[in-house]
Amino acid sequence: MKPYSVLFALIGALLLSGATRAAAPVDISLTPAARNPAQPEMGNWLKFHSAIKNTGSQTLSGLVVWISLVQVDPGKEQPVDLEDWSAHKAVMRSALKPGESFSVDWPIRLIQAGNYRVVISAAERNAGTIFASPFADFNVKRKPTVESKRILPVAIGIPLLIAAYTGWRLRRRG
Repeated sequence: MKPYSVLFALIGALLLSGATRAAAPVDISLTPAARNPAQPEMGNWLKFHSAIKNTGSQTLSGLVVWISLVQVDPGKEQPVDLEDWSAHKAVMRSALKPGESFSVDWPIRLIQAGNYRVVISAAERNAGTIFASPFADFNVKRKPTVESKRILPVAIGIPLLIAAYTGWRLRRRG
């Protein structure tokens, strides 16, 4: 999916969610999982739980439900391509009868530090309306990429190995 198509879908969801929320035949809830870290950092996994319910009087056909992620840092506002963040981007239901509901868990691996907003959207195959959940906001803290525990043995070990090898070669010649 092209980044601009994600942007248009998200803008459509935002514009239409307020206008259609009162009489929407689809109710979408979105809640962060209880086991999510309180202060997530890069590399962590978050999970969001959504429930999609047909509150209307007609069966919904070809319902597509997807997750969208937007970075909301000042000056960096943009939709996020979920290619690296989540392999679980959308689900399809062939029919959802009145009163029926289903749940979806959306795992996301935190790739980049920043402030983010998640929304779940749904659309019928042949309808011109998009439905959206309330937002779920979260902050991802930067994780140091250089860890002294991992680099110190290499930084000390490589020169020691080179010195030992050089000493062994000199001793062997002499």
